[in-house]
Amino acid sequence: MMNLKKNLHLIAVTGAVLSLSVAGTIATAQDQNTKPDNSAQNKNQDQTAQNQSSAASDRELTAKVRKAIIADKDLSTYAHNIKIIAQNGTVTLKGPVKSAEEKQKIKSDAEAVVEPGSIVDQLTVTQ
Repeated sequence: MMNLKKNLHLIAVTGAVLSLSVAGTIATAQDQNTKPDNSAQNKNQDQTAQNQSSAASDRELTAKVRKAIIADKDLSTYAHNIKIIAQNGTVTLKGPVKSAEEKQKIKSDAEAVVEPGSIVDQLTVTQ
């Protein structure tokens, strides 16, 4: 009786290992056959944080705008965490905000530091 239990246990374990091995082989075969190409979707022509200029004047400009926005305690966490990208004196504001009023408030806070014509508004209102 003891040998029968051991043999059944061994068969069950072997079956489970074999099952996992086959599943892994199928998944690997699918991965090798399907090569996703989403490079067209990944191309982002808009300003990103990687476009931030390393010039001292642009870094200072970014810091001033960030301080003005963070100082505004009426803004949501979303608003406090928007992307601010300065390049050649132009500031791009990008990211989600809670309302159209909040979007305008952020832009006003930035305009207190930067000339209004130097701001690119890419903020989006989330519902």
